[in-house]
Amino acid sequence: MYEYLLLLIGAVFVNNIILARYLGNCPFLGVSTQLDTATGMSAAVVFVTTLASAVTWILQTFLLTPFELEYLRTIAFILVIATLVQLVEMFLQKSVPVLYKSLGIFLPLITTNCAVLGVAVLSIQNEYSFVKTLVFAFASSIGYGLALILLTGIRERFAIAPIPVHLRGTSLGLVTAGILALAFMGFAGMAH
Repeated sequence: MYEYLLLLIGAVFVNNIILARYLGNCPFLGVSTQLDTATGMSAAVVFVTTLASAVTWILQTFLLTPFELEYLRTIAFILVIATLVQLVEMFLQKSVPVLYKSLGIFLPLITTNCAVLGVAVLSIQNEYSFVKTLVFAFASSIGYGLALILLTGIRERFAIAPIPVHLRGTSLGLVTAGILALAFMGFAGMAH
């Protein structure tokens, strides 16, 4: 149990997939302007990452490795992720059309979100069991969502603050993401 708790805390805070590994930057900066959009994107990333990691672990363990097809890992994982994103996209379009519209192009970008693929590949590289893969994927995506929501809250405050013209937008978003990454580095002592 202690091992899973360390994995959970490590994936959310210490080795945050966006702030420590810098995977998934495009949707991270693109969606972090409104809290409702960021929350919806976070939920979609949690769902897709957790389910994709589970499916890719099964695919790797029972198909790619036994038949020595490991060289197909990246393309197979991307196909799994793309399929899951299509399911999420269809669900949101039918069930929550406002969120579907507000996510816009960033929802299909989850397909190419290297954070989702990175979590699936890291699970395989670290030789996690199925349960550890689920814990790691869930925690990593929660960490991604936490960082996204924190950045969104800060950027919403920037909208009403007197910011110099040259710093507005993406440039200030990158600086803020860097400062958040530095703040999250403070959690590194928790791993020891």
